[in-house]
Amino acid sequence: MLFPTLGFALFFLVVYLMAWALNGSNEWRKIALLLVSWFFYGAWDPRFVALLFASGVGNWAIGQGIVRARSPGTAKALLTIGVVGNLGILAWFKYAGFFFEQLSGLVHALGLERDLPLLQVILPVGVSFFTFQAISYLVDVRKGRVPAAGLLDLMLLMSFFPHLVAGPIVRASDLLPQFRRSPTLTRGAVAAALLLILWGLFKKAVIASQLAADLVDPAFFDPASRSSLDLLIGAYGYAVQIYCDFSAYSDMAIGLAALLGYRFPRNFDQPYRAASLQDFWRRWHISLSSWLRDYLYIPLGGSRRGAARTYLNLFLTMLLGGLWHGASWGFVIWGGLHGGWLAIERFWTRHRPGRWPVAPRWVGVIVTFHIVVLGWVFFRAPDIAAAFGYLGALAAGDWRNTLVTPLLLALVVGGLAIHALPVATLPALAARVRRWPAPAVGLALGALILVVDTMRPEGVAPFIYYQF
Repeated sequence: MLFPTLGFALFFLVVYLMAWALNGSNEWRKIALLLVSWFFYGAWDPRFVALLFASGVGNWAIGQGIVRARSPGTAKALLTIGVVGNLGILAWFKYAGFFFEQLSGLVHALGLERDLPLLQVILPVGVSFFTFQAISYLVDVRKGRVPAAGLLDLMLLMSFFPHLVAGPIVRASDLLPQFRRSPTLTRGAVAAALLLILWGLFKKAVIASQLAADLVDPAFFDPASRSSLDLLIGAYGYAVQIYCDFSAYSDMAIGLAALLGYRFPRNFDQPYRAASLQDFWRRWHISLSSWLRDYLYIPLGGSRRGAARTYLNLFLTMLLGGLWHGASWGFVIWGGLHGGWLAIERFWTRHRPGRWPVAPRWVGVIVTFHIVVLGWVFFRAPDIAAAFGYLGALAAGDWRNTLVTPLLLALVVGGLAIHALPVATLPALAARVRRWPAPAVGLALGALILVVDTMRPEGVAPFIYYQF
């Protein structure tokens, strides 16, 4: 069930009416939201609702055990069991098939010529997001940052349908306090939410989908048959596509949650305006980058154990962040590229000669953007060979244009130009819309949805981050 579809619109209309009809009883409201969230998840594959249920119950039980433990050692042991259990779920579904594939290749390389059983593991949608959410909850309970949640609240935290399948990774400290009280809804919140949903719909249905269908997918499918210009614009196009695709999901998730009375944290902040890779990760997928910082980089030692250990921690954090995206060497290279460049930036900041002039910000923006685009090639390509094949064909120097059209070029430029909009654009527009009469808001919203529907290509592709 995709956000930008009529089916989801009807589903959400029912959920919206039901949620506010039950607002007099917060417990029944949460029970209803939990049930519709399981229905939403089950629409993808009903078999994995049981996994979501079992994960919620297991993490609730461990959280209760941690706060009731009679000794720090017992609490630590329970936390270890919980973290290992969540990572075990993630490892089985995301990496078991990849592990057996690599093991089979090693066996054949050693000349043993023994066929291992073929293991096909179906990946549950959103498993990376709800397991990371569970891990952060258990760690925060152990450290006393949040109190242990009741079973209903924790199940809803992990299953709440707006963020369930592609984030943001909403932490317990952000959402559990909201679940404990009956929500309210203001005209300002409605106006801001509707604009976010509409903006996300435009970015996904028009920009990301058009670029994917007519530029990015053809370029990456057979780079050897494309000109260098096609591949260069295709790489830029994928940078725009993945930003518009993923930020669109986050915008719509934030807007949908707001219409139900809940606030999600911002997940993107004009990332391609970043003047360094460190700045990029403060702006891109903020919920994941802050999770990696707080639950991986800092526990590894952060920057507290000397320069060499800091560089290693940066590299390992991003390497594991790449592996989080999936069982592929392309993701590992992508993470290693980001980790290596973050380490180089940190080294240069510490050791840059004092007499050297500081480069203008625009130089940092251009360099950072192209490091990110290079990484996206490995992220998007189906395997390492395809990624290097893409880069080799790009470097071939054939600049004949066979794919790029004025429309596609306009979408790439326009997708990047979005980053030049003032940050306050949507809030300022929402402040104006909130003063409109409700019928005027409805007519404008309907008209704009029709415009987006007219502009979009046929069909609606799943969001890129559904595979993670």
